[in-house]
Amino acid sequence: QVQLVESGGGLVQAGGSLRLSCAASGRTFSSYPMGWFRQAPGKEREFVGAINWRGSRTVYAEAVKGRFTISRDNRKNTVYLQVNSLKPEDTAVYYCAAGRAFTNNTLDYDYWGRGTQVTVSS
Repeated sequence: QVQLVESGGGLVQAGGSLRLSCAASGRTFSSYPMGWFRQAPGKEREFVGAINWRGSRTVYAEAVKGRFTISRDNRKNTVYLQVNSLKPEDTAVYYCAAGRAFTNNTLDYDYWGRGTQVTVSS
């Protein structure tokens, strides 16, 4: 099993940046592809990006491509989401998840954190 805890969210002005972290417990963290998702009020949870187990491949949703960057440090059991050039529409709860595959499908992710709130003011 893997337990995930996100941190780093907050209130930021449009154009600002944040670095979200997701700390994992469990010896097998390095074997999992990791994903970031977000959910805004009244909307479904949506894919943000993912990174493979080795950290050599990433994929992003079109809405965040070029602004968000995912990385991981398997020695620290942590995955990161650097969010730059934030827009009000990026306001959401951001979740990390450990998956069975390097994919954008929420159904392929078995373990989820409780999320961290990101609020972007205009």
